[in-house]
Amino acid sequence: MYLMKIKGSGKIPDYIQVRDDGFTLIAYFKADSLAAGLRKANLSDYIDECEIAMQVVQFGEMKYIKNRE
Repeated sequence: MYLMKIKGSGKIPDYIQVRDDGFTLIAYFKADSLAAGLRKANLSDYIDECEIAMQVVQFGEMKYIKNRE
């Protein structure tokens, strides 16, 4: 699973994209509602890892999060 942080501009807020290993878009939500967006996409298991990753990742960068099986 990949996360990408997208910088908003003006009235447009920052967003987070969640993509699978084939880079297919799984979820797209506002950065300020990370936990809610992950829950809605049935990715609640990844909330802690994603919160940590989003503090480190710069805008426009992708961060790989290992899939749990």
